[in-house]
Amino acid sequence: MSWRVRYTRASRDDLLRLYDFLLEQDIEAAKRAMDAIDQSLELLQSFPFTCRKADPDNPFLRELLVSFGTSGYVALYEIEGNQTVTILAVRHQREDDYH
Repeated sequence: MSWRVRYTRASRDDLLRLYDFLLEQDIEAAKRAMDAIDQSLELLQSFPFTCRKADPDNPFLRELLVSFGTSGYVALYEIEGNQTVTILAVRHQREDDYH
């Protein structure tokens, strides 16, 4: 089964903010970071339940860890119905929590 991955406006804004931040430092790093995030999110098309639960009481709210350099990113997502995964937020691992 293939799941459809969609993004909220907030998660798209997060990606743009993260890209812009790195773009000021290193253009190539910004591109590599977005590629790493995109590749990791592809996992959700086939295996959305493999990532850790963000809330022990809600099995459909999950977090995907994205490795990048010495740290990485965390994508918060929700599994909706039996065919859709919605990306709710994306943060650098050193940022404040987004729950």
